[in-house]
Amino acid sequence: MAQEVHFYQTGTFTAGNRLLGPESRSLQSSMERFNSLTSGHRACQGCGEALGARYAVDAAMRASGGRLAAANATGCLEVFSTPYPETSWQLPWFHSLFGNTAAVASGMAAAFRVRAKKSGSTLTRVIAMGGDGGTTDIGFGCLSGMFERNDDVLYICYDNEAYMNTGVQRSSATPPAARTATTQIAGSEPGNQWGQGKDVPLIAMAHGIPYVATATVADLRDLERKVEKAMSIKGARYIHILVPCPLGWGVASGKTIECARLAIETGCFPVFEAEYGEVTNVRRIRKLQPVENYLKLQKRFAHLFGKKGDPAVIARMQELCDRNIEKFSLLAGEEEMDAPIPVPAQAEERNQVI
Repeated sequence: MAQEVHFYQTGTFTAGNRLLGPESRSLQSSMERFNSLTSGHRACQGCGEALGARYAVDAAMRASGGRLAAANATGCLEVFSTPYPETSWQLPWFHSLFGNTAAVASGMAAAFRVRAKKSGSTLTRVIAMGGDGGTTDIGFGCLSGMFERNDDVLYICYDNEAYMNTGVQRSSATPPAARTATTQIAGSEPGNQWGQGKDVPLIAMAHGIPYVATATVADLRDLERKVEKAMSIKGARYIHILVPCPLGWGVASGKTIECARLAIETGCFPVFEAEYGEVTNVRRIRKLQPVENYLKLQKRFAHLFGKKGDPAVIARMQELCDRNIEKFSLLAGEEEMDAPIPVPAQAEERNQVI
């Protein structure tokens, strides 16, 4: 089990790497970081996606020894990092279409494999990246094909729960009751409809691929660890990262990390790891919070509060969180907090470390 590091500072959400020895510090606090997504991009202030991508890609670069190439779907990350003729990427980077990123990355991985075999050179690894729109919606078919073939690609979904780049339209990752440009506050059930959408981490697990994980920008050390673990495995891997969008969620730009942390602490976004379809590790909730605390931070849920609010919908949202808590055992007793979940024998046998 990886050592878990906690930081406590009264009245703030600050985490200081300076309090740790060099061997325990995150990659981003090191002078040896790769700056794969370097400064100069045009992300919004407080952008969770820019933060998540910086940590994730640098972690993948370290794990691959700098032998890494990326395929990137159309979306916020692509747009704010590559305004023609400029780029903030410091690695081989390919802009795919909205819907074929997983297929393009699979082709890149096959080409690099052939080149390494013919030339005897070190294998270049491949990551694919997309938002929830390009992953859970438009690119879902190609992603499923990549999983089914078990192509040697790490796919990272930066989930900000809507099509933010094109004007905050609903995606299949948008939570119920949320206001977007296409789910307005109207009708008997204002906001996004209930009973729609899809849970792609669970769908990825159903494919039986070697590794699936969820993460958030509230715990960047955990994110780095999961990316590096994924890069040590051969085959299809999937990491789903919750990245709050201040603009689309209606959250103050300084509240991005707090918002992501509340998504975890309410049970709204379960954080876990799975290998070959079996959950192997769960991030326990340290201090359970009511979902109301999470929703109140976001203007997209403002219609649920105030004089015209709807307590029944809030209660229904709480039921969803409670269901997640029960399903993933997010509130295990203290004696279980540090106990690892047994790794399935199949995973131990089939994982191929590179």
